[in-house]
Amino acid sequence: MQQSFLYRYKLHHLLFWLMLFGAWFYFRYQDFSTINKALLITFIKVLDLALMVYITNYILIPKLLYKKQYLFFGLLFFVMISVSSLFKIYVIGQILYPAGTFILFDNNIKVRIYDNVIPHFLLVSTGAAFKLLLDYANAQRRLGEMAKEKAETELTFLKSQMNPHFLFNALNSVYFLIDKSNIEAREALHKFSNMLRYQLYEVKDEKIPIEKEIEYLKDYIDVQSLRRENASVNINIDTSVKGFFIEPLLLIPFVENSFKHLSHFNNTRINEAPGQGKQNEIDMHLSKHNGEMIFLIKNTTEGKIKSAVKDGGIGLANVKRRLELLYPQKHELNFKEVNGYFDVQLKLKID
Repeated sequence: MQQSFLYRYKLHHLLFWLMLFGAWFYFRYQDFSTINKALLITFIKVLDLALMVYITNYILIPKLLYKKQYLFFGLLFFVMISVSSLFKIYVIGQILYPAGTFILFDNNIKVRIYDNVIPHFLLVSTGAAFKLLLDYANAQRRLGEMAKEKAETELTFLKSQMNPHFLFNALNSVYFLIDKSNIEAREALHKFSNMLRYQLYEVKDEKIPIEKEIEYLKDYIDVQSLRRENASVNINIDTSVKGFFIEPLLLIPFVENSFKHLSHFNNTRINEAPGQGKQNEIDMHLSKHNGEMIFLIKNTTEGKIKSAVKDGGIGLANVKRRLELLYPQKHELNFKEVNGYFDVQLKLKID
């Protein structure tokens, strides 16, 4: 509990710098005329080093190095450390020497660079090396989790494949037994067969065309609509949504959630009694803008969905975990309940 508290609020960073401050002061305080000067100069050095480390680790490395802008990263890193080191030398010189007697660029400039600038480069580079090692370890851990989940998913899929194959063949037989005049029943069974075929033969790939995922969603919505005849389902797919790939079955849990927790208003009556005369609605919108796929779906609710989302049922916990593993730092998922509607918004960066 104590360790998680420290890491949650980054207190281990503070402890590290305090320890470094104490060690630096202990070994160098005798070099200065007074304790106060020793404390002040040690503080300046540690603060300067900390700023350079954090700027390098949390700005330069993610924004430049990981985006393969190596030349720009190296140039900016060199300029930043050089300017910071020279500024630190100047500030410390003003503290140690009487006003007007310290000149930065004098005969001692080579010694100052050797004693301050070069060690600064080495210390900040060491901090950057730790950052790279930690990121590499986290990436390996994430890959391991993904491989484990993929193996578990494939095992579950293989275990469940026998029953779907039998069901798929049985559906084909039933389809031909339905009277040809019963068009609605034949179409519904045909859509259900398409959904089963999609799950059996097409979702085994790591990524699939968005067009196939949309077809699957539409078939699922059509089949579910047969059960909820008093519901209004609106689907809006922008023409921009095409020509890219996503993980299979990524969006279906949100659609399932909308149907499962759709309101049950009796909209066949016209009186004003509570819960009557209201419309049960599901609205789905899918678009693509600036390299992001935006999926929106909302449904009317009777105020019982918050507990379901909090408890992590209906596949939402699973899809959250999949998003964390498959789209780290490339997705944004939000839920909210406003004015009788439960809204889900997913933003996904498309490679």
